[in-house]
Amino acid sequence: MGFENIIGHEAIKTQIQNSIAQGKFSHAHLIIGEDGLGKSLIAKGTALKILGKEIDRIYVDIIEWRIEKSKKSIGVDDIRDIIKEVNKKPYEGDKKVVIVYEADKMTTEAQNAFLKTIEEPPKGVTIILLCQNSELILETIKSRCQIHRLKRLNFEEMERYIKREYPDLDNEMIRQVINFCEGIPGRSELFLENETFKNLRNITMEILVLLNKKEKYIMKTYEEFFNKYKEWWEEILNCFISYIRDIILYKEMGKYDVIINVDKIKEIKGLSNIYSFKELSKIIDIINDTREKIERKVNLVLVFDMMLLKMQEV
Repeated sequence: MGFENIIGHEAIKTQIQNSIAQGKFSHAHLIIGEDGLGKSLIAKGTALKILGKEIDRIYVDIIEWRIEKSKKSIGVDDIRDIIKEVNKKPYEGDKKVVIVYEADKMTTEAQNAFLKTIEEPPKGVTIILLCQNSELILETIKSRCQIHRLKRLNFEEMERYIKREYPDLDNEMIRQVINFCEGIPGRSELFLENETFKNLRNITMEILVLLNKKEKYIMKTYEEFFNKYKEWWEEILNCFISYIRDIILYKEMGKYDVIINVDKIKEIKGLSNIYSFKELSKIIDIINDTREKIERKVNLVLVFDMMLLKMQEV
């Protein structure tokens, strides 16, 4: 996608275009940002500018390297493969761009193996690394790259994006999607089009309603749900947090226009009359503690069972 079609990140786009036009563009770049912010769009747009291409399509001199789905990290052998690509001469002209996705999954050894190539790539080659967590990137890598940090889009930018991508949505739904995305345009597809996520939203609200009824069977009932969607654990917890956030805001302000999950307003209103602010705060702490345990690789289903038990005891 060309820069003209990317909504947001104006300062970064301008800086990149100006430095390319002036022949001052660095040979190594690190684009940092949350998933869904547009890292890949900026990288591809940059590659098109470097190659002087107007049409967004596949070019042999734009190499996009992605980690295999079966792997959790980028190892030294993977880096050797990337270096081989870097060292191949451009096919069409005198320039070539190598884009490495999820660069923060490189092991320390892999980053050290890549260091010399990043510092001194062959003439005409530009390396662009994309990452979400820059803390996992060695300082020696960062110091050799031009760094671009993507920020979340503002309300007006998000509104332009949603209206362009989903022109048939009414104003109420547009507002709901914008509130849900919180400045991350890529999350709109998850909210509007992903059936699994829609099911997660429904089930997590169902759980919150049943928790209040102190039903003893609830842990056993939802074990299968948590096991089935264990790869979605982050979104499950995000759904819980989003609902609790709405309950707190509605309880405090009594207004619909501050609510993200407008389609669940009946349940949110009901729960706001049941839970105190102190109890809701405790539930948030329980959810955050659950997140930490899962990140430490504790058994996921067991952790979720304990989460529900603690939430029920609030």
